[in-house]
Amino acid sequence: SEPRKALAILSANSGDGRSYFAANMAAAFSQLSGRTLLIDANMRSPRQHEIFNLANAGTGLSSILTGRAVTNVIQPVKTLPNLFVLPVGTTPPNPLELAERPAFGLMIRELLSKFDHILVDTPALSQGMDGAVIAAKCGAAVLLARQNHTRVDSLQALVGALRMSD
Repeated sequence: SEPRKALAILSANSGDGRSYFAANMAAAFSQLSGRTLLIDANMRSPRQHEIFNLANAGTGLSSILTGRAVTNVIQPVKTLPNLFVLPVGTTPPNPLELAERPAFGLMIRELLSKFDHILVDTPALSQGMDGAVIAAKCGAAVLLARQNHTRVDSLQALVGALRMSD
């Protein structure tokens, strides 16, 4: 059978609603059977801890990728019993470099053995290549466009960036 994949949520520009879309998708998936994990991989301007009212002090995705992780980096969402969030933690100075590390792919593989559904919020393509790099490590992606706002050439650039990755 085909290996399980995590789902990266991508968009071309900041303000496209990507973080809220990812949060709503994760909430919907958490209503299905099994456990759902939402990873905030927008290490440039993280939002998921605000949306779900979670602590984002210190430890999180950035500490895992830099090898400084302690336990309890994944937080349960009290109002949705099958939903868990991995916040960014400390915003790193080198988000693209952290996304490119082998540790990111290894972490995704490890988490896929523990969760039934994984969604990953990413930074906008206009902020850097992190989203495309992260999507390649997830193995699947959803492209988000904002009606009457996202330009076709911006979406084409996003698709082009994904084609260059795996």
